[in-house]
Amino acid sequence: MHFQVAGEGQDLILIHGLFGSLDNLANLGKSLTQDYRVFRVDVANHGDSPSLAPMNYPALAAQLISFMDSHNIQSAGLIGHSMGGKIAMATALTAPERVSSLVVADIAPVAYPPRHNEIIAALSSLDVSHITSRQQAIAHLQAAGIDEGVIQFLLKNLRRADVGFCWKMDLANIKNHYAEIITWPYHEQQYTGPSLLIRGGDSDYVIPEYRDAIISQFPTMQAKTIMATGHWLHAQKPEAFNRLVQRFLSDNGTMTNF
Repeated sequence: MHFQVAGEGQDLILIHGLFGSLDNLANLGKSLTQDYRVFRVDVANHGDSPSLAPMNYPALAAQLISFMDSHNIQSAGLIGHSMGGKIAMATALTAPERVSSLVVADIAPVAYPPRHNEIIAALSSLDVSHITSRQQAIAHLQAAGIDEGVIQFLLKNLRRADVGFCWKMDLANIKNHYAEIITWPYHEQQYTGPSLLIRGGDSDYVIPEYRDAIISQFPTMQAKTIMATGHWLHAQKPEAFNRLVQRFLSDNGTMTNF
């Protein structure tokens, strides 16, 4: 896994979401490096990390454990947003002794309906090797009805190549394994270590109907809501998000109950 590391102290690993990269949580990482050794990783099939198939949560959790082994990390606090939160939860459920604490941003341990089919179709129909400017990519995605903010996020994955452009992510692998990305294969395991769920007040990713699934797998999980934010809460209100994470970590997981 490609990564960046900064700071000294207890180990933390920051895990981004679908179509993202380690840069997505750079602001949070910077806010934590005074007190912790912070690893930001590119998930498989994203950024500068190698491709991985199958791309499912057991495989992604195993890869994260292998990363920890290769860097002599006995245990670490895991912080993940969206798909990255699911990877963090999967790791905590399968190897709880390796996870000292858990912070999950706006995702629940449940199977979700497809939300990204239009995005995947739009990206797949764009032959980036034959475009000559980023504006052409923007126009293609706009014509497909993709939201402007989402377009800017997606195009962080676009880089120049010898001919035209290329994707930093393995789009084919993501497309082929999307059904596994939105599902959730764990039901019996539990993680009882310190854990925090931070949800966006305007987001529909964590709804009351998911409470039982959350508590059954993470009985000690606490929850906080950042009002007037959507799914990208860490980008929309970074100071509030960072403050909640810092407080949770410094208080050793003692905050308001779920």
